[in-house]
Amino acid sequence: MRRVDKAKYTEEFKVAAVQRVEAGHRPADVSRELGVVEQTLHNWLKAQREGRLGHGQARAVTPEQMEISRLRAEVSRLRMEAEILKKAAAYFAKELL
Repeated sequence: MRRVDKAKYTEEFKVAAVQRVEAGHRPADVSRELGVVEQTLHNWLKAQREGRLGHGQARAVTPEQMEISRLRAEVSRLRMEAEILKKAAAYFAKELL
């Protein structure tokens, strides 16, 4: 199994994600849309409550940037699904022989 590099997110991205949750979206939905591990989003929410998030000169995240992030997460998920399907097809083809 290959090692997954630690993702780095901008302060603006974190603040925008937290704002979506505070606006009433479920954390699970926001994390899935943005391609962020749900626990990471909860850590950002906790940091926001403790006043440790958003102290930098955060620029607003544009809708285009949010869409790009969502699409990247979807591409990653689809690649993983395609890999699983390839392995399954190879397994079942092997059984037929």
